[in-house]
Amino acid sequence: MKATQGTAADPAQTVLNNALPDGDGEPSGVEPPVLGGPEQTDYYLLDNLLTDEQRALRKKVRAFMDAEVTPIINPYWERGEFPFELVPKLAQLDIAGFQISGHGSPGMSNLTAGLVILELARGDLSISTFMGVHSALAMMSVGLLGSEEQKQRFLPPMARLEKIGAFGLTEPAHGTDVVNLEATARRDGDCYVLNGHKRWIGNATFADYVIIWARGDDGHVGGYVVEKGTPGFDARVITGKTALRCVQNAQISLTDVRVPAEQRLAHVNTFRDTEKVLLASRFCVAWESIGAAVAGYETALAYARQRKQFGMPLAAFQLVQYRLSRMLADITDMLCMQFRLSQLLDQGEYSMPRVALAKMHHTERARAILADARDMLGGNGILLDYHVARHLCDIEAIDTYEGTDTVQALIVGRDITGHNAFVPVAPGH
Repeated sequence: MKATQGTAADPAQTVLNNALPDGDGEPSGVEPPVLGGPEQTDYYLLDNLLTDEQRALRKKVRAFMDAEVTPIINPYWERGEFPFELVPKLAQLDIAGFQISGHGSPGMSNLTAGLVILELARGDLSISTFMGVHSALAMMSVGLLGSEEQKQRFLPPMARLEKIGAFGLTEPAHGTDVVNLEATARRDGDCYVLNGHKRWIGNATFADYVIIWARGDDGHVGGYVVEKGTPGFDARVITGKTALRCVQNAQISLTDVRVPAEQRLAHVNTFRDTEKVLLASRFCVAWESIGAAVAGYETALAYARQRKQFGMPLAAFQLVQYRLSRMLADITDMLCMQFRLSQLLDQGEYSMPRVALAKMHHTERARAILADARDMLGGNGILLDYHVARHLCDIEAIDTYEGTDTVQALIVGRDITGHNAFVPVAPGH
């Protein structure tokens, strides 16, 4: 009898068997493995450090991703479409806004927010990116840099996911050196007139509020809330991506876009204010990397236990055990590092270099874990049905956005050496 038949079979064992012919001469069914639980990754019992509320929220988000996202996400990814049907369901989780307090947002600790992001990313990096752009970039811009009136106006509907946010900073000619952005904001009576271009802006094709960063008449950078339908604002989706295919990244053209003066974020004076938002977002991206790594490890472990070759489970082979052990070591390392970083942020110890170190390290290890997981699944590893291939493609974008690993290394290197190597200058010049 095939493993997929009957009601008494252990669900964990019905997933995969070696594809040898059964009694009728046809290959036995081979189905994608079910992801494991958090007990497979929490080797140092970090879960014991959490509150009951944190554990319950983490479990709720994981259950949602397993039940609502994983079963439907692959066709959307393959078509390069965003699953809008999930937005009302995501709203019911009451997680939008992450660490923001008040105005309908949940006011999570940094550790709690990190656990939520990990579980979102473990399910799918496009969904975690959608929520990250909306919460950690757009909402956080208003939460950190907006006036009380701006918070009251914009945050409540965004917390309910009735209004979606985007964050327009990167430009076609300015990624790593976005401090030199060229978009302009000219004051004209009771409005600012925006002109310029933005690129790679997630959610921008359908967002209700897009935070556009532009240089004012005084030469300093400001943030401007541009509402959907504003004349002169044109967002066109970037096609042909091999990563985060569900995320609707846009090329934005700004042509004499008039924004009411009261929609300039009140507490932005220089580009350094923008960096406050980037720190919060980069912290979230570090958690995303762990979530993707966890997905790869859990899938590889489940597959190794269930897939048989030469009459034995793959898990019985020495090299497979070695690779799984190395994956687990990397994930344990990342979790311990990220738990401590979260504690420091909760204590008010804000440090861009510390966050950069985490983002650099975690994305690099996640890429390696997912590549190993894909290899361990053999030919099945390139099938979307097994989910690892999607994560492996998507982690390439995670590695790049919010700063590549080399950019993070230069931030850390500047901090520990005292030398700025972004644009080296010879002594005396």
